[in-house]
Amino acid sequence: MTQTQEKIVGIIGGMGPEATVDLMQRIIRLTPATDDMDHIRCIVDNNPKVPSRIKAIIEGDGEDPGPVMADMGRRLEAWGADFLVIPCNTAHYYYAAVQQAVNIPVVNMVDRVVEQVKTRYSKEKKIGLLASPAVAMTKLYTRGFESLGMTEVWPDPERQDLLFRIIRQVKTGRISPDLHLQYARVCQYLKAQGVRVAIVACTELSALGGDLPLDTIDASQVLAEEIVRIVKNS
Repeated sequence: MTQTQEKIVGIIGGMGPEATVDLMQRIIRLTPATDDMDHIRCIVDNNPKVPSRIKAIIEGDGEDPGPVMADMGRRLEAWGADFLVIPCNTAHYYYAAVQQAVNIPVVNMVDRVVEQVKTRYSKEKKIGLLASPAVAMTKLYTRGFESLGMTEVWPDPERQDLLFRIIRQVKTGRISPDLHLQYARVCQYLKAQGVRVAIVACTELSALGGDLPLDTIDASQVLAEEIVRIVKNS
């Protein structure tokens, strides 16, 4: 396959901006390249003006993000994207709105994560979730993990509130060593509940990174790997 035949990925980004840039960095690191020409062409709409998922889902009084995301998808398709991705776990609540708006595939990051859990950790009975409360409210991962016979384990309310504050702090761009320590303490709580593997199911937490006291599957990393696979192996 020549370079001009490679598929082009369209990224419905901005949710948040840091997470979108983090995904692009992961794509670059994963791509086997010896020169610029070997890298993957990305068409990116890094749009932080998408209506707040927090207001729409958690607070219940915000504008529906679905139509804006669908319009972004249509524009990316018109600009030449061969497939689309959404580097935000919570935004997958509006996945159907995007897929119905376009004539190209939209990779479902949530499904890909569940598939990787099945491949790597099928014998686990508990799976930890490190995510926004909106992911819990929408049960984005619940059906997939139930099909594997796994029980989701979330931080207790106090630590879930702390995790949400960490996520919102990452969105401000002000990341400190103390933030990493707070994140690690939340993970330590899950480990104490008998969790050996947790899903990093918030792309802000993916961008935060850091050494964690338990095994993780990072949704952003799974998505980046899938993008490289589609482009380089199709």
